[in-house]
Amino acid sequence: MKKTLLTALGVALVLGLVLTLVVSSVPALRGISRDAHALDNEVDGTAEAAPSAVNQEYVVVAEGIVVPVQHATLSMAASGIVAEILVEEGGAVQAGDVILRLRNAHQQAVVGEAEAALASARAQYDALAAGPRAQEIAAAQASLDAARAGLARLEEGARPEEIAAAEAALAAARASLQRLYDGPSEQARIATEAQLANAEAALRQAQAAYDLVAGRADVAMLPQSLQLEQATNAYEAAKAQYDAMFAEPDADLVTGARAQIKQVLANLERLREPATASEIAEAEAMVRQAQARLELLQAGARAEELAAAAASVDQAQAGLELARASLADTELHAPFSGTVAVLAVRPGEQVVAGAPVARLADLAAWQVETDDLTELDVVGIEAGDTAEVTVDAIPGLSLLGTVVRVKSLGVEKLGDVTYTVVVALDRQDARLRWNMTAVVSIP
Repeated sequence: MKKTLLTALGVALVLGLVLTLVVSSVPALRGISRDAHALDNEVDGTAEAAPSAVNQEYVVVAEGIVVPVQHATLSMAASGIVAEILVEEGGAVQAGDVILRLRNAHQQAVVGEAEAALASARAQYDALAAGPRAQEIAAAQASLDAARAGLARLEEGARPEEIAAAEAALAAARASLQRLYDGPSEQARIATEAQLANAEAALRQAQAAYDLVAGRADVAMLPQSLQLEQATNAYEAAKAQYDAMFAEPDADLVTGARAQIKQVLANLERLREPATASEIAEAEAMVRQAQARLELLQAGARAEELAAAAASVDQAQAGLELARASLADTELHAPFSGTVAVLAVRPGEQVVAGAPVARLADLAAWQVETDDLTELDVVGIEAGDTAEVTVDAIPGLSLLGTVVRVKSLGVEKLGDVTYTVVVALDRQDARLRWNMTAVVSIP
């Protein structure tokens, strides 16, 4: 049993060693493929001379794909619903063209609001910078003059003519109240009573005439009916006028008349009595207030106020730029001229910010990127190396190129660490397409 285990262990060690030798010899086998071919020719007797130096050099062969030199996967900066697509898949665009647009009614409203806020801030700054208008200074001067005049009247006391005018106003107010209680004049009373008596007599006469024909079927068509109606209306109007003339005075009119008397009487008493110290102090304060208001207007805005207004303008400007940026985020612009190779959305669909929605490429210039160069092969390749490219889909096509970049970061692929080498083609071919399989030979 122990012997059998030792035998199995030995076999496993031998197989592991063989596998290691095979894997490590793969690059060497690629490099010596041409030498082996030359050796076969010698054995067959077909070789004319020893292998040249070119046949002996090491050649790295790798698979790759054809890709545009310039291409990009595009996404929206904002989430939303697609409103319109301006360039269909396969369409050509220039740098800056709008490819699609999201619904942006809200963003447009915010821009309008920000524009209004900026206009308001600028108007406030301009008003401060311009200073007060001549009309404002004139009004402040007039207020100061009025305050000074009021103070002077208090200090000098009332003039005799002012007291006389106030007494006359009081007498007039009292007379108005008395007229409300006195009622109409004697002549007006007699005229109103006579008018009412005449209307009553006319009504009795019309009633008597109507009673003579009241039994007729066509009484409504007779003139006696019209005369009775007219007499009735005249009597009611005369009666209403009589009642209004001899009724009690209107309470609102009496209240207003008494308030007028009270106001005029207070003014008269103020004129008759000298001003108190508190009244003079109040008048002096009003003069100082008016004076300060005038001086404030004449001095204009302070530097701090102008700075604050300017800051408000800057803030409103920043708000407008932010609103415009949000509006611009609802549009997808082409970063360079090219062809929309893939368009992954349709109108009405919801898109999420950062999610790919389109692929843009310049299909006029192609390059090849390898995808299976292992760490054993890439160490001997550097930018500037020449390369030969063949394309599986286009037999007979052989293009020369130059290694322009060797990516520093390798990725694991099928158990190996592979690196990408980018090869720029010396010339282009119209038959090339994106992601075509190519074979790259780098001596």
